[in-house]
Amino acid sequence: MTGPAAPTPPPVARLEPGSVSPALVTALYTGTVLSRADAALLTLTGPGAVTCAQGLLTNDLEQAGDGAFVYGALLTPKGMIVVDAWAARLGATVGFTVPGDGRDRAVAIFTRSVPPRLARLHDHVAEMAIYRLAGPRAFAAAVAAGLEVPPAPGRVLQNAGDILTARATDPAPFALQLTVPVEQGELLAGRLAAAGAVEADPAMLELARILAGWPRLGAEVDEKTIPQEVRFDEIGGVSYTKGCYTGQETVARLHFRGHANRQLRGLLFDPEPPAAPAQGWTAVVHLDHDVGRVTSLAFVPEAGVSGAGRWIGLAVIRREVAPGAMVRAAGRDARVVDLPFAFPVSAPA
Repeated sequence: MTGPAAPTPPPVARLEPGSVSPALVTALYTGTVLSRADAALLTLTGPGAVTCAQGLLTNDLEQAGDGAFVYGALLTPKGMIVVDAWAARLGATVGFTVPGDGRDRAVAIFTRSVPPRLARLHDHVAEMAIYRLAGPRAFAAAVAAGLEVPPAPGRVLQNAGDILTARATDPAPFALQLTVPVEQGELLAGRLAAAGAVEADPAMLELARILAGWPRLGAEVDEKTIPQEVRFDEIGGVSYTKGCYTGQETVARLHFRGHANRQLRGLLFDPEPPAAPAQGWTAVVHLDHDVGRVTSLAFVPEAGVSGAGRWIGLAVIRREVAPGAMVRAAGRDARVVDLPFAFPVSAPA
């Protein structure tokens, strides 16, 4: 008899040449880029909203206080990531910004775990649009567009017109998140563009995510991923001092008594020969051993040189494969590097 089939690995998130222009890459590193995010807003409202959220999220909303904006995840009882989220606390409401393809997962957890007498769940997917600003001049562009910006990372505040302005923590792949009623979205985007932000499609946010080494649901994160495997410690997604939450036992035991066997690392592909990593090939091989899988790939164009650039990627690999090691990833030679990626990535490895 044959055993059960092995689970199919998630598809590789991939940005082909031409997905992002050299001008947008320059704007990301020297100015401001703006894009609507593929994300959904869910809120818990009521006297027990903060307590209920605290019992589910890997990060600490109670200690952060009112006006907090923190990153974390909702886990299974065994400590596996179900969906990641940015949580914003304003009074008796906690808003969760989740990936668009993770909305149903988050709704299922809240519906199952949150008693209606303590907090009620509201789904704002049809009502609110979510925009993200990235780049060193994001704050200046937002202020020039007439928005009040939180004075510190990890904070959120309410602007006029029901616009929430949230300032991400420093490692995040974006600087500001703007949650706005759908009917006001285009007007706000126009104000920001007039203030210097360069409008882009979601591919720009995806490139920023990969450059930052930030995990994505359905790429780096599958049904067996624990937070420490995908840099939650490094990006501030887990609190080890808060009270109990679903899945905490596994996460805390690994932190205090051991280590993750796999880690998320960067891949800097050899520019010669100038061939793309193979489609549908995820294996990472080191010294003739299969040590992990490629999870995300992106071609980063070089400014000022037509057609020039370099492939980079993310991979979940065995922890003993240290930065600096050469591997064969998706059929191409690559060097394992620390995250986030250094700029410019077109420089020799």
